[in-house]
Amino acid sequence: MSSGPESLLHRAHPWIGRTVEDTATGRRGVLRAVAPDPETSRPVAWLAPAGGGTEWTTALGAVANPAPITPDTHPRPAP
Repeated sequence: MSSGPESLLHRAHPWIGRTVEDTATGRRGVLRAVAPDPETSRPVAWLAPAGGGTEWTTALGAVANPAPITPDTHPRPAP
């Protein structure tokens, strides 16, 4: 059984871990995952507020304007 980032039907995405805009709602949040919506099985973006709070989903096409990569926000490779 796989335990990497592709497990649980998650998809790789270059913006995971970065703050992005959800153009459908105008909110900004951290892209946590790209994975199927449990109700429709279609892949969606899973976002969470940067300071914590309730996660939400949005269409992949609604994810835009990622925050710049800095030494503090650059995703680290899995061990």
